[in-house]
Amino acid sequence: MSKPNTPRALADTEAQAIVSNLRISPRKLNLVAGMIRNLPAQKAIATLTFSKRRIAQQVKKALESAIANAENNHQLDVDRLVVSRAEVGRSVVMRRFHARGRGRAARIEKWFSHLKIVVAERAQPVETTVDATGEAA
Repeated sequence: MSKPNTPRALADTEAQAIVSNLRISPRKLNLVAGMIRNLPAQKAIATLTFSKRRIAQQVKKALESAIANAENNHQLDVDRLVVSRAEVGRSVVMRRFHARGRGRAARIEKWFSHLKIVVAERAQPVETTVDATGEAA
């Protein structure tokens, strides 16, 4: 007898990708994650493609993985995907030392981060037409 399956943490219209132990500090990674939050998936990919930050290419790979998970594993429409969450968390910290004058040492901390990207399928906005009087038809 095995234990029962845990229920899925995400909604049926969501898919995710998780990247562990990225070699960047969480503060810097959160700046890049903030650029793509609540954007349509295709616009988020374009934003990351032309970003000057070093970590943007790895975030782009994670976003493309989340989109592929949505399409292949959950049969979601790629054209209606939106980045609903981009969460950044702390990972391990490598501690090194830097030799200083007079026999002293200074600590150097090399931070690692976790990244979780959740994409959700949103309904297309309903387009309303406005006539010459300014009322919606």
